Amino acid sequence: MLSLTGCGMVQSVVGDNKVDYRSAKKASTLDVPPDLTQLSKDNRYALPSNDRGVATASGYQATRAGAGAGAVAASSNEVASTGNSAVKVERSGNQRWLVVQQTPEALWPQLKSFWEESGFTLAVENNTAGVMETEWNENRAKIPQDFIRSTLGKVFDGLYSSGERDKYRTRLERNAAGGTEIYISHRGTQEVASGAQNETTMWTHRNSDPNLEAIFLAKLMVKLGGTADEAAARTSVDNAAVQAQHATIVGEGSGRFIKTDEGFDRTWRRVGLALDRAGFTVEDRDRVQGIYYVRFVNDAADTRGWFSKLFSFGSSEKDKEAQRYNISVRSDSVNSTQVSVWTSKNTPEDTPVGEKILTLLHEQLK
Repeated sequence: MLSLTGCGMVQSVVGDNKVDYRSAKKASTLDVPPDLTQLSKDNRYALPSNDRGVATASGYQATRAGAGAGAVAASSNEVASTGNSAVKVERSGNQRWLVVQQTPEALWPQLKSFWEESGFTLAVENNTAGVMETEWNENRAKIPQDFIRSTLGKVFDGLYSSGERDKYRTRLERNAAGGTEIYISHRGTQEVASGAQNETTMWTHRNSDPNLEAIFLAKLMVKLGGTADEAAARTSVDNAAVQAQHATIVGEGSGRFIKTDEGFDRTWRRVGLALDRAGFTVEDRDRVQGIYYVRFVNDAADTRGWFSKLFSFGSSEKDKEAQRYNISVRSDSVNSTQVSVWTSKNTPEDTPVGEKILTLLHEQLK
């Protein structure tokens, strides 16, 4: 027992004393020579200009499929920059995201490796939409460690539980300068006792944790070439800061929408993060038109148990039941933007489901 407690590891990466995830399923890893990581030929997440006549990420991918040898050569040169490329943090209130001077094609395998090294297996790898999502996992760092727990925990890893599970979604979006914006969002659940004698437990949703998002953003920044000190300073979250009201719901019926006191670019980013945190499936996006194409399941019409719905997020069964909606982000003025919910046929969604979607978004945006 003493020899077991004497074993340890020096943690040198930002936030390692606050997070400790261990994947139940070890994903196979394969080291690929650097020159082979540059063979990607599709600009899957490009933000097109109007003169190309293509708006959505998936539509742009289709136009790239017929590109000639010259375009392929240009793409190969474009992704050649890897390793210690420029990386910085952009901030808006307590929202953080990375801006990296690499293409999404070059970053994709690095992000996959990052999450596997952090103890996660991936549940979703949608490189067309630029979305990567982990399985639910437990942060073992939240389990109190005394002599007995730390010793037995080395032998019986699953003996103690924190009663919480986390998953993370990473979204990539190409910016106008040819680099990539990387967003990391957190979703959490916790086990709560119920019944007269607390004889049963159930999993319930818990709020997203901006501090966990900041930790992994800092760790990713270090992996992509940033320094640990810079990462810690730039991604820190000031929980004591008073956040101003950024969004209110106005209007009635089919004219009901969320009004923000920010411009289009900032609202677009915040809506994307809100959709990620609320667990929407984002199938596509059109920044030129200001539309997120999403899927949403109306819980009132879903007869499955809450536990099944929670842990089958992103599965094919849930996607079959989900309905498509369009989330419109439209500039009202320099410092004002409207966010509204539309049906997949581009008509106002003024049903109770539309009101529910609007309320979920408002909770994240305010």
